Amino acid sequence: MTPADDPMLQVPRRRGAVAVVVRQEKFLVICRSQLVVAPGAFCFPGGGIEPGESEEQALVREFYEELGAEIRPLRRLWQSTTRWQVELAWWLGEVPSQTVLTANPAEVASVHWLSPAEMLAETRMLDSNRGFLAALAAGEFKLT
Repeated sequence: MTPADDPMLQVPRRRGAVAVVVRQEKFLVICRSQLVVAPGAFCFPGGGIEPGESEEQALVREFYEELGAEIRPLRRLWQSTTRWQVELAWWLGEVPSQTVLTANPAEVASVHWLSPAEMLAETRMLDSNRGFLAALAAGEFKLT
């Protein structure tokens, strides 16, 4: 048995939930605050899944922590693993159009609605988000 096969020696992988919210063909994207990992990066809202928490529970909690609003998880769209070995679950979510999004300055510097082309043009966009857009363009999943 190798160390990789021994469950006692395996390090638990970090997991995260990502919120994909679409309005009028634009995605809800945040710019991260200077106080978090990857400061100033643009990405979809989301964050780490806590022990004992489901993907949906993490999505709801993280969205509220970052934007002070409720999100209704609709369905899991996609999954990926970052180059840092973080397993991401990408969830389509619904936020009523009248909902006021209030950036938590400890986590979010600004809130944006961007088209896929605008996201790809943003030089500070996280690679994982570019991967999501590439998978969407390749037809790996549908938003509707």
